[in-house]
Amino acid sequence: MNTTASFWEQGLLGEELFLTLTLGAVVKALLILVLGAIVARLVRRYLLDLSRSTRYVWIINEDTASTLYNLIVVIAVVYSFHALGVLSYEIAGTSISNLLTAVLVFYFSYVLAKKTKDYMIMSSPQQRLPEVQLKAKLFYYLVVTLAFFIALNIAGFTGRLSTLIAAAGITGIVLGFASQTVVSNFISGIFMYFDKPLKIGDPVEVAGYSGIVHDIRILSTRIRTWDGLLVRIPNEKLFNSEIKNLQKYPARRVDITVGIAYKEDAGRAIEVIKKTLDEMPYVLAEPEPAVFVSNLGDNSVNIAIRAWAPSEKWFDVRTQIVKRVKEALDEAGIEIPFPQRVNWFAEELRVRVEKEG
Repeated sequence: MNTTASFWEQGLLGEELFLTLTLGAVVKALLILVLGAIVARLVRRYLLDLSRSTRYVWIINEDTASTLYNLIVVIAVVYSFHALGVLSYEIAGTSISNLLTAVLVFYFSYVLAKKTKDYMIMSSPQQRLPEVQLKAKLFYYLVVTLAFFIALNIAGFTGRLSTLIAAAGITGIVLGFASQTVVSNFISGIFMYFDKPLKIGDPVEVAGYSGIVHDIRILSTRIRTWDGLLVRIPNEKLFNSEIKNLQKYPARRVDITVGIAYKEDAGRAIEVIKKTLDEMPYVLAEPEPAVFVSNLGDNSVNIAIRAWAPSEKWFDVRTQIVKRVKEALDEAGIEIPFPQRVNWFAEELRVRVEKEG
């Protein structure tokens, strides 16, 4: 018997009130309840005050304060009953009070993790939602896992943890072989979170598909193609593919080639095109558009147009440049030739013309 136990059984405290219930046990139970209530109130008040000044309001908030308050009070009640001898009986080498406390710690940790995850997602702006969803899920699984091992320790099963870990390891190996694809997709999803090559709403070209990112999940990413199809791409394939994010940066270059006839003045054509670009509001002045003769083709002198536009307006700007440059060259009388071919025959062709009788 330890020193604390003997103290509660000495003198007046050791007098029996009912059956084996002593005055010391009652006083000890009341002290546990009072101390538990005081600690719970202090913790709740501290967290409430802290929630008004911290930026980590997603975890330090009123719900967290209430959850911890309830946990401390309920645990105090459990150990007060243990002090009275009601929950001091042993099951599987540990007391009922320890088992109940372990269950309570795990349950309240689960509730706290779930509320925190939901709060993070609900308070996130739409543009950061995929990133926050992944972060919230990782936090949730981490808290639940830690709570599980803490609960095992409280329950007194630490001596059996090695056996449990070994069994979990064997089970993990078996499940790993059975679900390699799921695990690799999950890990790839985590890597994608830290790499951040794309987000919801980005126009992309990836894994042979082109379209708008519709959704990003733990195991897969969904893309809405330009022709309205929904494509689900596993995160493992996405992570190992080349990703073209067409709107990652604020400006994107428009590349167009225009051919003019060999008889036309290339310098004059370049001036007409530059003037047309200057009149277009969405063609950026910096970087400055570049217009130059790129090569001499079979049927035309090819003039390259390099103009920058806001990424979200790239397609509209490209179509407008093609349309307006064509109209400007027509107005200036500059010919845009079509392909021509001259056919040579080894022998002279003879054509017979028959007259109608």
